[in-house]
Amino acid sequence: MSNPINKTKVISSLFWKLMERGGTQGIQFIVQIILARLLLPEDFGAIAIVMVFISLAQVFVHSGLNTALIQSKDVDDVDFSSVFYLSLFVAALLYILIYFTAFFTADFYRDPILIPVLRVLALTLFFGAFNSIQNAYISRNMMFKKLFYSSVGAILISGTTGIIAAYMGFGVWALVIQQLINQISITIIMWFTVKWRPKLIFSIKRVTKLFSFGWKLLASSLLNALYVDIRTLIIGRFYTPSVLGYYNRGQQFPKVIVSNISGSIQSVMLPTLSANQDNTKRVKEMMRRAIKTSSFMIFPMMIGMAVVAEPLVKIVLTDKWLPAVPFLQIFCASYALMPIHTANLQAINALGRSDIFLRLEIIKKIIGLIILVISLQFGVYAIALGQVISGIISTFINAYPNKELLFYSYKEQWIDIMPSLLLSIVMGSIVYLFNFLYLQAWKILFLQVALGAIFYIGLSKVLKVENLNYLIATIKEFANLRKN
Repeated sequence: MSNPINKTKVISSLFWKLMERGGTQGIQFIVQIILARLLLPEDFGAIAIVMVFISLAQVFVHSGLNTALIQSKDVDDVDFSSVFYLSLFVAALLYILIYFTAFFTADFYRDPILIPVLRVLALTLFFGAFNSIQNAYISRNMMFKKLFYSSVGAILISGTTGIIAAYMGFGVWALVIQQLINQISITIIMWFTVKWRPKLIFSIKRVTKLFSFGWKLLASSLLNALYVDIRTLIIGRFYTPSVLGYYNRGQQFPKVIVSNISGSIQSVMLPTLSANQDNTKRVKEMMRRAIKTSSFMIFPMMIGMAVVAEPLVKIVLTDKWLPAVPFLQIFCASYALMPIHTANLQAINALGRSDIFLRLEIIKKIIGLIILVISLQFGVYAIALGQVISGIISTFINAYPNKELLFYSYKEQWIDIMPSLLLSIVMGSIVYLFNFLYLQAWKILFLQVALGAIFYIGLSKVLKVENLNYLIATIKEFANLRKN
């Protein structure tokens, strides 16, 4: 059920994955900005708590089997159909659990609106079960163009619906409607654009074989989801919904950019590296390229965004969201490390070493929880800063196995990212000076973004930074492929 993977297909797939992520995240970003203007911080705080439970449930629905479908060398309709039915069954069990425990969740957070919101949003588990198999089919066959159409179409429909609901005064329900319509739309569009259909076949033997790889990813994903979301749960319980709203809005800006670039590279990396898993030299080459390229793009964006945070929030979200500025700056530092995490972990997964992946997750989460417990004593900003410290430590932990698996040392990795990091720091320092100008916020922001981009690209050109030349060559190569 897979086609040979070559450089042309990789470049084309990466382009369409970037288009899909960029289009979806870009539209979603605009939608969230409009909703932030129409709704209150406490509305976003309430939905953030609910989405923690939905996200945790989705981890169990996927069970790591969707990644196993992508990574395995040989899979067929029996494998896909078996995983599909198992995912639906798990989704049904979890929906029943969430439905009957919603009261206790609402009581714990002292917010009765969480009961109906949880019960309605939990319906997305069924659509998520179906979509995860279709996504695995698309990823395995590098058919990201189809994913582009379904994702962008769904976000346009759901975004428009959510904005209308918010404008009509639906409050937090506008966010619920948007999430639900998005999942329904993706399912319907994919049904007509992706050829895969579930067959009346189920093999426990096939599921068991896939689960022997997938259970480690399930455990890793569950640990990661709990670790990431525990901060939301803690802030939601011990602080006001407004504070949680500021925390999540501050996280939104850097997350949109990094999840788009890093997530796109990750989606293409796994099937590509998996296809070359018997050639460790080739895997290392591709991994180094991924780290260099993503760092070159993400570092200047994160440092730049941290510098322009205040005028950005003022213009985009209005003054009522200014308390989110410190969170935005902190999360820029945290998400800047994502390319290094992604490349190292995807290489480990592609080599079939999910056992190492799981051990790394356990170690990182233990360290992270220790830092979290310490940071709790110093307030909500310390909680966010603790995430940055955890991320820095995790960078070294994730890279450690590849010293032996791929002979890719710490020194080599730092050499690969250092040019982009140093250029970004210099650019950010210069752009920061514009904050002291006595101009309107929009003028300051325009100058910072425009001159920052010109300075970074120009200096990269003058210093002949190899990453810039590679990006330009890749864009030209793809343009030629499109013409032919």
